[in-house]
Amino acid sequence: MLALLAVNPGLAADKAELQRHTVMADGHPLALWEKSAVGASEAILLVHGRTWSALPDFDLQVEGEALSLLDGLVDEGYAVFAVDLRGYGETPRDETEWLTPNRAADDVAIVIDWIAGSNDWDLKPHLFGWSMGSTISQLMVQRHPDRVASLTLFGYWRDDDVDLPPDEPGMEPAKARNTAEAAASDFITPGSISQKAIAAYVARSLETDPVRVDVRHANQYNALDASQIHLPTLVIAGEHDPLAPAEYQAKLYTRLATGHKQWVTVPGGDHAAFLESPRAYFIHELVGFLQGVSL
Repeated sequence: MLALLAVNPGLAADKAELQRHTVMADGHPLALWEKSAVGASEAILLVHGRTWSALPDFDLQVEGEALSLLDGLVDEGYAVFAVDLRGYGETPRDETEWLTPNRAADDVAIVIDWIAGSNDWDLKPHLFGWSMGSTISQLMVQRHPDRVASLTLFGYWRDDDVDLPPDEPGMEPAKARNTAEAAASDFITPGSISQKAIAAYVARSLETDPVRVDVRHANQYNALDASQIHLPTLVIAGEHDPLAPAEYQAKLYTRLATGHKQWVTVPGGDHAAFLESPRAYFIHELVGFLQGVSL
């Protein structure tokens, strides 16, 4: 079920070591990354977005700059995990050559179950999804209830009142090459991140994810229904995020069935706010929500 490989990314001695796990999901290997605070009693799983995998998004290392969300949450005392979905990072495509929302949601549920069984946590794991990962995370909670302690939806891109159409007949995987322009496209607000950091992100992203993952059956997201979400939920978006307009967030927030919910806008942030100058604000708000869940 599990293969554990230690990796040495050359981190400073005062930083948590990055570990790689392999979790089998219905016979398919998923790469799962971990950084954990000593004595951590709560765990959180991060689910990446549409184009790039876990490590470029959540563990960017740039000399002289603190950008890693894994490191930031470890500093707050958490055990932090990030999964590479099928076709991303160190997780291969499966025999279908496609990723679907339902398959991704089911894989996340399997990873959550593995994390839950890996330690005697004080709570069930928390779940955090960014961009496409936010809709995958919501879908996972709907398809597999009672697996997680809380749900964080960051950069939620879907208009709840608009259904996605079915696939065109005869679709074939494009296996298109990813581009530097795509890697830099989320950094919208001028001055919110250094050019050095953008260059590092572009290089890491293209190295880790040279080929764009092919996704089909996006209309499976039409099953998303905020009224089915009854657990503590944080809706968070950057002030300037063009992919997550406030009207989408408002529909999502007001329709959530839970009374334990928060809606946070990150001032000065855009689609990648946790990598940018509002990073400290982002982590403060996320951790404040997580701490409230444990009360």
